Amino acid sequence: MSAPAAPTPALAKEIALLAVLATLWGASYTFIKIGVETIPPITFIAARTLIAGGLLMAIIGMRGLSLPRDPDIWKRFLIQACINSVIPFTLIAWAELTVDAGLATILNSTTPIFAFLLTVLITRHEAVTTRKLFGVVAGVIGISLIIGLEAFNGLGKGLVSQLAIVVATISYACAAIFGRGFKGLDPMMPAAGSLICGAVLLIPVSLVVDQPWTLAPSAHSILALIGLSVFSTALAFVIYFRLIHTLGSVSTTSQAYLRVPIGVGIGVLFLGESLTSTAWLGLICVIAGVAAMTFPSRKKAAVTA
Repeated sequence: MSAPAAPTPALAKEIALLAVLATLWGASYTFIKIGVETIPPITFIAARTLIAGGLLMAIIGMRGLSLPRDPDIWKRFLIQACINSVIPFTLIAWAELTVDAGLATILNSTTPIFAFLLTVLITRHEAVTTRKLFGVVAGVIGISLIIGLEAFNGLGKGLVSQLAIVVATISYACAAIFGRGFKGLDPMMPAAGSLICGAVLLIPVSLVVDQPWTLAPSAHSILALIGLSVFSTALAFVIYFRLIHTLGSVSTTSQAYLRVPIGVGIGVLFLGESLTSTAWLGLICVIAGVAAMTFPSRKKAAVTA
């Protein structure tokens, strides 16, 4: 039997971009953890979307391009903003007031599992295979190992925060599927458009709830906000929308299993975090499940190589 053909240069480039995306998003949890120490979650995310969206708009202008003017496209940008930034960004930022960055990384890495379940239930463009069913089961077991035992101690704030991250993960899965509808647009357009829509939604809430002019954020939180906005949001979103079109929604969310060790490692290295033995078992199950969901079969790889 001949060996599978090596990836084409074009495919190798997309896989490299997938690894970059995993690193950028793996670091985001530590940025958020540091940022919300002195900046309230809503204001932190409002600033994140405003800075990242403004940066992308500036780059679009420098390239001699302009954002679409079609109202229907902007309606789609608004929906994408809600499910890919406003809801998940805010939930994760709020959750990390009490949840470690590493644990947030693990829980949020299950996006491919929810993306697959949603495609099966709604769009039905993913085939149901034994391997993918194993991935779903392993992922659910992993989540249960991480948050399930705490449920026996009552619905404490830690459990609610962890469940908030799971809800954010489901929202990301919806966004990955919805984002397929922007095919044909320059990847910067939906990235910038959705972020600007997110800022428009969040800034008024921030002004009313947090009164940001009364805050005194630390230098570390401000630097974390800048790093998160520029690298883990603006740059990451451009790569994300590109990969949605080149690799597909489920394959793009496969960066989730790559960002798990990256995100956990960054949390351990820079924040001194540690995982419980149960969380480590959950981590193994989640990585196994996500890998089973996203690794292409040999037959498919041979056809598409």
